[in-house]
Amino acid sequence: MRWLLLIVLLTGCSAIPLSTSSGPQVDRVPAGTLDAATARTSLAALPVAAPGRMTGYVRDCSDGKACVFGQPWFDTDGDGCDQRSQVLARDLTGVERKPGRCGVQAGTLDDPYTGSSVTGVSKIQIDHVVPLAEMWRSGASAWAPEQRLAAANDLRNLVAVSGKVNQSKSDKTPDEWMPPNTGYACSYGRIYVTVKAAYGLSVAPAERSALENALTTCG
Repeated sequence: MRWLLLIVLLTGCSAIPLSTSSGPQVDRVPAGTLDAATARTSLAALPVAAPGRMTGYVRDCSDGKACVFGQPWFDTDGDGCDQRSQVLARDLTGVERKPGRCGVQAGTLDDPYTGSSVTGVSKIQIDHVVPLAEMWRSGASAWAPEQRLAAANDLRNLVAVSGKVNQSKSDKTPDEWMPPNTGYACSYGRIYVTVKAAYGLSVAPAERSALENALTTCG
């Protein structure tokens, strides 16, 4: 700390706190996300159950396999623009479209999960806040294919984030993983509960506890 105090004394400036992963509360959520009070009520009403088995779950569509959630980024609303492109256009600033197409080729993301700025579409991924694997083990395994396709492409559950943080999250639930930017805990919990409630999915006891904790941070 001596060097920091010396700089303050020499410059006459106040010490600048070092940045951390904890920041001010970020209230950036997809349209249709429940407010905090409704999210708490909805969470309390969700069925509590142990996670189901992953038997039959297939996420990768390569090699002719049939994905249980259908074609990735399917244009469910029929507007001619796939869901990935819609999320990028919604969540990025300075968006540049591909010539004559709806696809996004450039833009900057203010990543809510890390609080950092990401430039370059190749570094950005779309996260399913409620992972598809978690949907499967909490009720979606019994759904018709059409319902799974709609749920996998529901814009309320899709958020643009940095590829690295999305990979670190993988299929983890809130009791196993939360955004490093703690200022996003409330928003993350609201989105998660919105999706679980919309589809009548169950929550495991630890998962529910973690969501309750996330919603306590709502200002």
